Parts: sequence; structure tokens; C-alpha cells
Amino acid sequence: MPTNSYVPQTAVVRTLLARARQGTTVVFVPGNHDAGARMLAGTTVAHIRVEREHVHTAADGRRYLLLHGDACDPITTYHRWLAVLGDRTYGALVRLNRPVAQVRRALGLTGYWSLAGYAKRQVKTAVAFIADFEAAVVRYARSRGVNGVICGHIHAAAIRELDGVRYLNCGDWVDSCTAIVEHLDGRMELVRWSAGVRARPRVTRP
Repeated sequence: MPTNSYVPQTAVVRTLLARARQGTTVVFVPGNHDAGARMLAGTTVAHIRVEREHVHTAADGRRYLLLHGDACDPITTYHRWLAVLGDRTYGALVRLNRPVAQVRRALGLTGYWSLAGYAKRQVKTAVAFIADFEAAVVRYARSRGVNGVICGHIHAAAIRELDGVRYLNCGDWVDSCTAIVEHLDGRMELVRWSAGVRARPRVTRP
């Protein structure tokens, strides 16, 4: 995939590994696409802790539950064959996005546009699925007695208050090109990578 159409993942991973070697606490929470790593939960690999879940206390004292979120997805949990079909369809759309990106550049169109993301936004049932997923994650977070929850899984970046719990979804590095960052005062923000721009990413405030 062209280097100007996605978050530079290799550079990010190299930076995290270097920070871990220097003593920064780095926790890896595997998702359903790297479920094999879950057998390492509770161990440390290359200075990185592997956990199924992790509670992070932000600088402002708020406690956030970090988890991937697939355990709150009934399709992934109970209908594995649908999850596999969805994964393969999503992968095909991501691969198809490469020639689409080339055509856009040839036409002089700027910015990053995701075919997979567009397809998901057009499916009405996806809206109901996202709402159900968010509600399930928030219920689980409330049962853990935390102030908020940070997850991923559904590739829908967001920061919002739901039933008294702060819900944060980091999105992903391919479609939305987003991440959640914490500032020194504990403030959480959703950042969006600007394609082809090496400066500070665009920031969306909740």
C-alpha cells in the first residue's frame, strides 16, 4: 500500500519497542486477528507486557479499561463462520483499495479515501451493530467499576459519554487512520493521520 495512504505502522512499532527497552511500560492487548498471542497473556515479551485486559489510570485519575472488544461482539463470539467471512471480505476491500488509491492520485485527488470504510458506512445494519457493540462494551466496563473504556475491534473511531461511562474507540490504522492519545493532564483525544503529511496529525475533540 502506498506510504501516503496509511499510518506508518512499522515506524510506530519500532518506536514502541525502543520505548519499552528504555523502561516505558508498554502493554499489548491482542485482538481477534492476533488471537494466537493471547496464550502469552500475563507474560512479558521483548519488554512488552501481554494482557487480555488492562486498567490504565490516566494523569487526571480516571481509570480506563483497555480491551480489544471482540468478546462483546456476538458474531465473533458465537458465529465464528460469519466472523471469518467478514474478515475475508474486509481484507479483499482493503486490497482493492490499492488500485483505487492509484486512480485517485492519477486524477489529482488529494487525501485518503477508504473503500472498505465507505462500504461499512453504507450498510444500515452496521449502524445498529455499532450501537449494540458500544452498549455491550460500556456495560462490561461499568461492571468493572472504571470511569471509561478504550477499545477497538469495530474500526469505528469515537469518543463519547454513554450512560455515565466514557467510551473511546481508537478506530484503526488502515481505514480511519486514527488513534487515541493521552495528554500530560490526562485529557484524551482522537487523532487522525493526515495522508502524506509528516506534521502533527489532525485532532478531533469530543
